[in-house]
Amino acid sequence: MLEKYDQYKNEFTQIEKELSSPDVTSNPQKLKELSKRHSDLKETMALFEELKRLKDDLESSKEMMEKEDNTPMKEFFADEIIESEGKMEKVSKKLQAQLIAKDPNDEKNIILEIRAGTGGDEAALFAGNLFRMYSRYAEKMGWKVSVLSSNVTGIEGIKEMIAKIEGDDVYKYLKFESGVHRVQRVPETESQGRIHTSAATVAVMPEAEEVDIDIAPQDIKVDVFRSSGPGGQSVNTTDSAVRITHIPTGMIVSCQDGKSQLKNKEKAMGVLRSRLLAQKQEEEAKKRSDFRKSQIGSGDRSEKIRTYNYPQDRVTDHRINFSTHNLPEIMNGKLDDIVSALQKASEEKAIENLE
Repeated sequence: MLEKYDQYKNEFTQIEKELSSPDVTSNPQKLKELSKRHSDLKETMALFEELKRLKDDLESSKEMMEKEDNTPMKEFFADEIIESEGKMEKVSKKLQAQLIAKDPNDEKNIILEIRAGTGGDEAALFAGNLFRMYSRYAEKMGWKVSVLSSNVTGIEGIKEMIAKIEGDDVYKYLKFESGVHRVQRVPETESQGRIHTSAATVAVMPEAEEVDIDIAPQDIKVDVFRSSGPGGQSVNTTDSAVRITHIPTGMIVSCQDGKSQLKNKEKAMGVLRSRLLAQKQEEEAKKRSDFRKSQIGSGDRSEKIRTYNYPQDRVTDHRINFSTHNLPEIMNGKLDDIVSALQKASEEKAIENLE
């Protein structure tokens, strides 16, 4: 654990310098974020310092015991060693918990993107089922769901749905939902009762604020057009829909669910910032050699993270080999067991990486 001391000490020192910078003190949002990180690091550094002190005490007791010829004194130093080792173990566990518990994005709202993948109309229906599942889970958690953009089909399915979910620690609970979700069931339109396999992709991104991602006006192209509904029919007589193209990356975001062009533009910019932040974080992770696959993937059912098997009433998360039953309740938003299992597995993996 102590080999990471310098890394955290340098970050702590750097943040203390930034907190006294005029650029930070004049920016309330940045000041708030850095102050919180400083507070977290202060606790971390206190544990590091305590661990260092205990390690010094342990080494000193070992040296004294080796030099001591007096039996009672040897026993005294042996007891000191046992006591120091016990204290070091407790402090190490506290420090481990401190190092893995803090994800700067955990408290953020999220941008949720769901797209139908392999499977045609059945994939669109399943994508709609997933959006309903997350909406019900959000309702149980006391969160607010706002649709930013949607492309629905005429059979109660969705080709694409982009939504914002606001509340306490949304990203903390849903960040592991990103990937390809596969469903195995008999479609309502299947007359011979054959089981079909379809897929939908889910992307969960922390909502980025302007302080996280700065987008220069000259880097975007804004187009306006009339909103359209299923089948392409016009649902608005004014050019309220907005399409934003981020020129440096070629990233395109459209928003047409609101009647106000200004509000649609604000929503589209919010999605764009979040996508750019997610891209930036993946690039940084790649540099640290812990790059993970893209959240969205190709939409092909072979790149699955989870399978919803209706005939066997089972949901399996393949990343952690976790299976649970009562699929109807899960599709109705009862995700607690799956979310808890993923969080526990992530914590265990983080501890392994710290060792």
